[in-house]
Amino acid sequence: MLEREEELLNSRDVAVILDLSPDTVNEFARKNILPAFKKGKQWRFRKKDISSYTMKLTRKIPVA
Repeated sequence: MLEREEELLNSRDVAVILDLSPDTVNEFARKNILPAFKKGKQWRFRKKDISSYTMKLTRKIPVA
């Protein structure tokens, strides 16, 4: 069985996590902004990669 960090997410799951639309998530995947891979015709995202991405985002936000 896969560890929790190795779970695969779909575009809708990632959209909820990042507060984006699924279409935007797919566009980010196509442009290599988000780490992803295709499984069939759909994008898949590793949960650990999305967690890393959100950590990068929070470090870039300046605190006023």
